[in-house]
Amino acid sequence: MWRITISDTCVGSGSCVGVAPGHFALDDVRGRAHPVHAEAEPSEAVLDAAAMCPMEAITVLDLETGQAIEV
Repeated sequence: MWRITISDTCVGSGSCVGVAPGHFALDDVRGRAHPVHAEAEPSEAVLDAAAMCPMEAITVLDLETGQAIEV
């Protein structure tokens, strides 16, 4: 399992939602993205979304090892 977090540097570009809509959504009130579920099965789409984030705001942590997944 992975833990997905988004830092306060998120500017709500929506690129993560476009790449992995099942994993990310935009909060209309805060104007930022958030993970749909804090924990998720490993997914290439999540890594693609993290790699495409213009603010590098997405962090993916492997819950088994405790290590960040490099994108």
